[in-house]
Amino acid sequence: MSKLTVEQKIQKAHVSLMNDPKYCLYSGIFMLGKTTVSDDVPTAGTDGINTVYGRKFMGGLSEEKVKAVVLHENLHKAFRHMFLWKPLFDDNPQLANLACDYVINLMIYDSDTEGKTVKLPDNCCFDEQYRGMDAGTVFRLLKQKQKVKGKGKGNGKGNGSGEDEEEGGEGFDDHDWESTEDLSEDEKQAIARDVDQALRQGAILAGKLSGNIPREITEAMEPIIDWRVVLHDFVTSICVDKDNSTWRRPNRRWVDQGIYMPSSIGEAVGRCVIAIDMSGSIGMEELGQFLGEFIAICKHVQPEAIDLLYWDTEVCQHESYERNEYDNIMSSTKPKGGGGTDPACIPKYLEEHKINPEFVVVLTDGYVGSWGTWKHPVFWGITTKNMNAECGTSIYVGA
Repeated sequence: MSKLTVEQKIQKAHVSLMNDPKYCLYSGIFMLGKTTVSDDVPTAGTDGINTVYGRKFMGGLSEEKVKAVVLHENLHKAFRHMFLWKPLFDDNPQLANLACDYVINLMIYDSDTEGKTVKLPDNCCFDEQYRGMDAGTVFRLLKQKQKVKGKGKGNGKGNGSGEDEEEGGEGFDDHDWESTEDLSEDEKQAIARDVDQALRQGAILAGKLSGNIPREITEAMEPIIDWRVVLHDFVTSICVDKDNSTWRRPNRRWVDQGIYMPSSIGEAVGRCVIAIDMSGSIGMEELGQFLGEFIAICKHVQPEAIDLLYWDTEVCQHESYERNEYDNIMSSTKPKGGGGTDPACIPKYLEEHKINPEFVVVLTDGYVGSWGTWKHPVFWGITTKNMNAECGTSIYVGA
């Protein structure tokens, strides 16, 4: 029998994994995008939808390791790492790559601890201390360790600088984060739907073959509650409650004439606060989407004013906007802060500056020491999955 080409080895790996009860779940994911082999790619890589494999690298691997690399790239696709964790890449490319790889490689190892079907390549990112964590949590821990060691940012690739080895190995593949910048929101949503559909079809096949579905994939397929709807309901419910008692706040248009009439919703709602976490883990795209949605809601309910706070371990920036200035917020705001996350500083600041809002909306990654003590209704938009505040209303803010 002649020796298989790299293209044939990859094709064989696809077929083998698709027919294995452990991995048939990813059958639809394998079919998404293009799969190519290149002489110019040192190892392997993905842009979140397409995969490319280095001819020399893959040609030197055993069948078990080839399947592990194929599975590795497709798990990046299944979890939409290049899209969901782009803010991590913008912060520190190297640590973002490593964080995603640690999560995936633990899953691959757990699927076949003896390495009979899939076996991780040598010196790849693998560390038991990150078990059960998502890429965002691993990234945070890696960043904390980097600060302690006083090392600078990397170049986005496992480069054998020493840091990778100390943390448990190198990232053996390339992650094309930049390509996602050229995609429109509609294109990103279309990819998300394709990935979700592929996983659901794979789950049906896995059920027929009595295959197990990893917890991480089950969570990825959970129905996503639109945080925009929840935020809108939170704000408007408070405004409606205010409207039910607006006789205590007469309509200012008629007071000068000695006529007392109830206020409308817009006139009844006082100041509101939006407080945005600037500790470094929230990207400008997330910030802009969340703030933009909040402003749109405020244009509808018309609060008296908006106090915009940027915070980390303290409030670093306070901007106030009156009702007729809401259209200027996105163009005039100047985010400020960085380092540490302590939302308890927000209610403390409000009390010290005698700000008594109708409600407070907070955007944060959720990695906090204390959620603080609040006197006002508070809504938490949290950019980390499966995390809830100890008080108020919490919702995951994702793609």
